[in-house]
Amino acid sequence: MRLCFLVEEQYRHDGMPVDVIRQLTAWGHRVDVVRPGGSLLKLSETVRSGVHDAWILKTVSGGPGLTLLEAAATVGLTTVNDARSIRGVRDKALAAVIAESHGLPVPVTYAAARAEEFAEIPAAEYPLVVKPADGSSGRAVRLVPSPDRLTEAGAEAGGGMLIAQPYVPNSGIDLKVYCVDGELYATERCSPLHPDRPARERQVPLTPEVAAIAAEVGTVYGLDLYGVDIVLGADGPVLVDVNDFPSFRQVPDAVARVAWAVLRLAHAGPSRPGVPSSLPGAGPGALLPVRVGGGA
Repeated sequence: MRLCFLVEEQYRHDGMPVDVIRQLTAWGHRVDVVRPGGSLLKLSETVRSGVHDAWILKTVSGGPGLTLLEAAATVGLTTVNDARSIRGVRDKALAAVIAESHGLPVPVTYAAARAEEFAEIPAAEYPLVVKPADGSSGRAVRLVPSPDRLTEAGAEAGGGMLIAQPYVPNSGIDLKVYCVDGELYATERCSPLHPDRPARERQVPLTPEVAAIAAEVGTVYGLDLYGVDIVLGADGPVLVDVNDFPSFRQVPDAVARVAWAVLRLAHAGPSRPGVPSSLPGAGPGALLPVRVGGGA
């Protein structure tokens, strides 16, 4: 297969996707890497030539890579994930509306261009979690204890939209659930809102309730490779973020599994039909994750 990875400067040396690219190459597939924003691109040759079996995006939320991926999808090329699905989660304001409209457990979400506008939110809903609507990797996420703290340094969105959600009291440990090729893996890590807590990151069992939420996220947003951030509040799990093509940290054999998933999705094409097990390239060994749709 011939694949095109869109990789922005921030992820140029990151294991996801660099190691995945190396694995695919080792399996005998051709991988071209395009760096959006880092060089001149002749779109008629880069996008419209149709020489790639699939395009894969690993870029920052506000970067130019998504536009190129959408361009590839517009001319009928396969993308991983679906370009429209990526747009639906990278705009966190839009993602919150989609989640709520489908009954996913998300906090009430407010949007504003300037942080001080959140002062209109009733004091009873504080503290608030405030972050850029186009943020990624925990960038500029902050806990605001009261309205008078809204305008502190780092509060602005750099010209974009901000969102605010009431903080869900929890242990300070986030639950990150990754979906790779229809299988779910759960990990714990310290919340960026609690940097004072001891470093902690490990695999954990996945409860049926959390597994159901994570699986529904894939269905609602139309994602194949993704991660969800969940906090365990007093009333149960709450979905606080969705990421396309995350780090997949702590997933066993993550590089091989993600590479294998990319091949399957590329082979399936835009309609995502079933893929035969004879797909070229070695697959990873068997584990016992939770399978989307039931069965381990």
